[in-house]
Amino acid sequence: MKAEYKQSIEKSLAEKDVIKKTFQKLKQKKPKELDAAFHSLHDKTFQKIDCLACANCCKTTSPIFRDVDIKRIAKYLRMKEQNFIQQYLRMDEENDYVLQQSPCSFLGADNKCDIYEYRPLACREYPHTDRKNMFQILPLTEKNTEICPAVARIVDEIVLKYK
Repeated sequence: MKAEYKQSIEKSLAEKDVIKKTFQKLKQKKPKELDAAFHSLHDKTFQKIDCLACANCCKTTSPIFRDVDIKRIAKYLRMKEQNFIQQYLRMDEENDYVLQQSPCSFLGADNKCDIYEYRPLACREYPHTDRKNMFQILPLTEKNTEICPAVARIVDEIVLKYK
């Protein structure tokens, strides 16, 4: 991971309490205003962040694999769904299928995803900072500041704006 990306995450970790307090205030904002703030920062931030220079999400966390994801990926890998589940997945505490291990088994040495076109929906949507109704996923966004430098930067800007 680039040093500047690591610094963004470290800054978020150091400012955890400020982020938490700011997010409490944000719950009182109009949803459309909050979405607009996140979405414009999402677009701006991802013009500067290169996910392939980081891939921390793929190295440290697991997406949730829905049945449709399992079916699609197993078909691509020419495996039976049950064999795919046995080889790569486990049930978590919330009864969701997640990866058995980190980093992701499909992450290449070049930080590219070997199943990119077939990846789970959770991977496609990550880091979720361009979703509607951001107020509903503020706890997830707060958690993602510890994983994704782009989220850390977006939240840093949000905190500066709404603190």
